[in-house]
Amino acid sequence: MPVRARVPPDEPSFGVNAGLVDELYERYLADPASVADSWRDFFEDYKPEPPARPGPPAGGPETPAADRPGARAAGRPKGAPVLSDGDRVELLRGAAARVAENMTASLTVPTATSTRVVPARLLEVNRQAVNRHLGRVGSTKVSYTHLIGYAVVRALEFVPAMKSTYLDDEGGPKVVHHAGVGLGLAVDVVRSDGSRRLLVPVIRDADALDFVAFHAAYEDALRRVRSGRVTPEDFSGALLTLTNPGTLGTVASVPRLLAGQSAIIGVGAVGYPAEFGGADPRTLGELGVSKTVTLTSTYDHRVIQGSESGLFLGRVHELLLGADGFYDDVFRSLGVPTRPWSGGRTRPPSTGPTSARSSRFT
Repeated sequence: MPVRARVPPDEPSFGVNAGLVDELYERYLADPASVADSWRDFFEDYKPEPPARPGPPAGGPETPAADRPGARAAGRPKGAPVLSDGDRVELLRGAAARVAENMTASLTVPTATSTRVVPARLLEVNRQAVNRHLGRVGSTKVSYTHLIGYAVVRALEFVPAMKSTYLDDEGGPKVVHHAGVGLGLAVDVVRSDGSRRLLVPVIRDADALDFVAFHAAYEDALRRVRSGRVTPEDFSGALLTLTNPGTLGTVASVPRLLAGQSAIIGVGAVGYPAEFGGADPRTLGELGVSKTVTLTSTYDHRVIQGSESGLFLGRVHELLLGADGFYDDVFRSLGVPTRPWSGGRTRPPSTGPTSARSSRFT
């Protein structure tokens, strides 16, 4: 059976990243030289912990579903699915087991969710203007999530209650008001065998960064995760997490909030409302129909109230519509030599042929 590493009491929880840490720890036990120096140093203080539940010996034969205790309806555990001949039951191990444990543990966090639909025309046009400039100077392009993530961090200044987390220790329940912002980025990693893993690297002190530094830190986090060069420090310190199911065309999502964080922000696909999806792009332009993006804020309701979450999403909405020079700051930080489009009755800069298809994150 795999051996699980126990996080020392003074170490932060790795949350959804714990499965990867378990796998690295097993590799460390087999051959310390097989992991990076940062992980070797980290694992020196780890001690093995028995697995959460026993299972069949590794490599042993798998028992047919129909022959297992509880397989038939009469004797199955409460809440268990009904199994039929031909069904296959597989024991969750490693990262998959830790995901299941984390999702079960997340049920202990009482949450609520706010939802807001934001017009995305300014977001789209100004992103295209930025990327034309970055293409000319040979820099990495800006995605929708770069801009939305930056707006999320900026909005926290307006609603500091969203930087609150819950703490229950020997002295009773408390609220922690955090000074800085660690922004977790939910990254869907496709492994060589085709399986998928969710990892959440953290941009530390995200609130202290201008846009060019935020963009660089975001891209560096993605590169480190996808190249396998993450360190223990990359996974700790998340105050809230940004997840973008819009990359798969999902319009809105209510993700699970892990203990120890204030909120998780879901970003849907950028596209025209469904009722306009099949319309002629020229007609949409004449009608002034805008693409939209749906944002959700799932928060710890013990220390954050619905009005605060609503005000927070409202502030993100305002920023994405250019409030307080949001796009001016972005353009200035990146050295874009033109002014951002601010909407209104003036015609936006040319953005090429209009497409009625949903725009996905890049």
